[in-house]
Amino acid sequence: MTLNEFFSEIKKRDGQFFAPVSASKISLTNAALQQHRRAILPHFLIELYSKTGGIALGSGYIFGPNESVRPNTFPTPDIIRVNNDLSSNEHIVGKTIFGRNDLFWFAFDAFGTCYMLDNLSLRPLRKYEDPIKAMFDCLIIGKV
Repeated sequence: MTLNEFFSEIKKRDGQFFAPVSASKISLTNAALQQHRRAILPHFLIELYSKTGGIALGSGYIFGPNESVRPNTFPTPDIIRVNNDLSSNEHIVGKTIFGRNDLFWFAFDAFGTCYMLDNLSLRPLRKYEDPIKAMFDCLIIGKV
């Protein structure tokens, strides 16, 4: 599945897309992640953020470089805050969390490999070869 096909599928399911972010904001996000010894943004997220600053679908979120606000809900924190809040967990050392739903967290490592993580322990449950599939699972499971 391509990124455009992914966007199309999420739009069909009433996903909410947030404003795209600038290249400078993406660079600042990468610098902040690197400063905190997190994996920097892989190509798929850089491409995603240039088209949308985050996505929400049901209880599923793809965190963006900026806090996202949806009507009648709590704000969705930005990717830096989420990772700083969870930084003490040993299972995510070297990984960056990029998404969440009611059941799982989703992260990537320095090689851009994505993982589904246990909601409580943050232990890896599944490894993804295709990052678009990981983002799709994050959002679709959140809609169920």
